[in-house]
Amino acid sequence: MDKIESLKQELKRINVEASGIRDLPAEKRAEFGRKINAKRQEVLARIAEIEKALLDVDAEPIDVTAWSGVNEPMLEFYPAEMGSAHPLMTELDRVTEIYQTMGFDVVESRQLDDEYHMFDTLNFAKEHPARDGYDTFRTEEGLIPPAHTSTMQHRVLKQFKSRLDEGREIAVVVPGRVFRNEDVDATHEHTFYQCEGVYVSRNCNMGQMLGILRDFFEKYYEQKLNIRTQPGYFPFTEPSLEFMIEKPKSLGGKKGDFLEMLGCGMIHPNVLKMAGIDPEVYHGFAWGGGIDRLVMLKYGLDDVRHFESGNLNFLREF
Repeated sequence: MDKIESLKQELKRINVEASGIRDLPAEKRAEFGRKINAKRQEVLARIAEIEKALLDVDAEPIDVTAWSGVNEPMLEFYPAEMGSAHPLMTELDRVTEIYQTMGFDVVESRQLDDEYHMFDTLNFAKEHPARDGYDTFRTEEGLIPPAHTSTMQHRVLKQFKSRLDEGREIAVVVPGRVFRNEDVDATHEHTFYQCEGVYVSRNCNMGQMLGILRDFFEKYYEQKLNIRTQPGYFPFTEPSLEFMIEKPKSLGGKKGDFLEMLGCGMIHPNVLKMAGIDPEVYHGFAWGGGIDRLVMLKYGLDDVRHFESGNLNFLREF
């Protein structure tokens, strides 16, 4: 096990070394990438060889669907020490850590929700076509696996409303898993992660929101970034924006290349009213964006399906 841990540390050092590609001239990147990949594959092969030796080749195959009674012997599984954090969980921790340094609290989202929080509290009118854009799964009981972390906005506003009475602000981020009825391909997945941000005070404004978002992305990608916005539409914000960042240099970005990262805007007065907050006195802004895409851009991944695939070769790279 010590050998495996040592090799995993070596993989991490290789990944750090790989980030140096951003500082190389374009003509040297291909050769550098081949050398890094060769190193990585060599280490992965050594890990696989050690793991294979640890297994009892004479053991009977395990039927994971079979019930093991109380009098039957315990099944043997891989020891926990051979596991590691999923890359999405590692990066989600980094995302929330950045927001916490800005003074935001963290509230976890739900795996199942209802139509009231999914639509009604977010200013979706009954039978409005905007609901179709969040077409998702439903349980037989009528519950909904949330299609966006915005389902938590109403709860967050009510839970932290007392802060406004104390002269403080509501500042919360909500990470969580969401579900969509998607045609799955390299850039679309039916299950992925988002992070919602909610901020309410007496005098907050859009400039403050853009400053927070810019600061977040600069810390996450560890470089200065230009930003820009374009009009968008969300029933729960007005005005609504699509927030874009300049494509990071680590991805070969050039001046003038922009990527859309999330939707955002000033919280609609109706959403504040639903939570018992007077929109004549208080203002707020909110945003929501995918974690999977953040990670794909950070590491130059080309297929979002890797995250849910259970592919050990992919996961070992992290």
